[in-house]
Amino acid sequence: MANIVIALIVNVDNTLHIPMYFFLTQLSCLDICYLSVIVPKILENLMVGTIGISKLGCAMQMFFFLFFGVAECFLLAAMSFDRYTAICKPLHYATIMNGRCCHQLAGGSWVTGLLASAIVTSLMPQLTFCGPNEIDHFFCDFMPLVKLSCSDTHWIELVTFILASLLTVPPFLLTLISYVYISNTVLRIPSSTGRHKAFSTCSSHLTVVTLFYGTLIIVYLVPKAHILGDLNKVFSVCYTVLTPLVNPLIYSLRNNNVKKALRTSVNKYRIFNKTYSASCQLLSETETSD
Repeated sequence: MANIVIALIVNVDNTLHIPMYFFLTQLSCLDICYLSVIVPKILENLMVGTIGISKLGCAMQMFFFLFFGVAECFLLAAMSFDRYTAICKPLHYATIMNGRCCHQLAGGSWVTGLLASAIVTSLMPQLTFCGPNEIDHFFCDFMPLVKLSCSDTHWIELVTFILASLLTVPPFLLTLISYVYISNTVLRIPSSTGRHKAFSTCSSHLTVVTLFYGTLIIVYLVPKAHILGDLNKVFSVCYTVLTPLVNPLIYSLRNNNVKKALRTSVNKYRIFNKTYSASCQLLSETETSD
């Protein structure tokens, strides 16, 4: 609901039509899609009590999970670059982060996610399954599916490791470097109140980003991560459910401009409702007197 509200508010309020809020809208839409792939099936299994998923459903869940997960990795990096440009290069911000650049960064994130997901999913027909059909996970992730295969999976695991390295480590490093430069710039702010406010915002963003990337890297890149057992499922909850849940709280709902736009929209809605109710009442009284 928070993600939907943010997407609507940014599109309705003209004062929020700037690059920062454009990326926040993209993140909200991405989180809605990301959560919708996994959470409804989990809730269905918990409520009905019959835990199961069809082969086609499993393949589709894995495809869209990878699609939106990789897209979010690159979108978060794009958002950190936007903040770096705004804070460290304010005079060049409008030139660098123009409409074309913003759309290219956002579109590139979605396209990269789609291509990465298509590559990984295309590897699945190469696997042979002849043993148990129980996935030791709460959704259809790639590595738990690979463990069920009775064919040789070494080359597939190698390809997956290389892809995971390319799709998580560079965006994470770009994000960290951006925030290092942002921190250096913030330290030069003469006002202690301004420094505290900037550090509060940056630390919140960096905490969520580190939680998202960190748990992804542990699950997919740490050697012998399967030894961690059920702890991997806890890490998976962090990047599949927890991060999309807190993103709107950290990035948007703590933002004064978003809160102001939300109050304005609510007030407009109340005024419209009162006007509409009064018009209906007046029309009813007129019809009665006639």
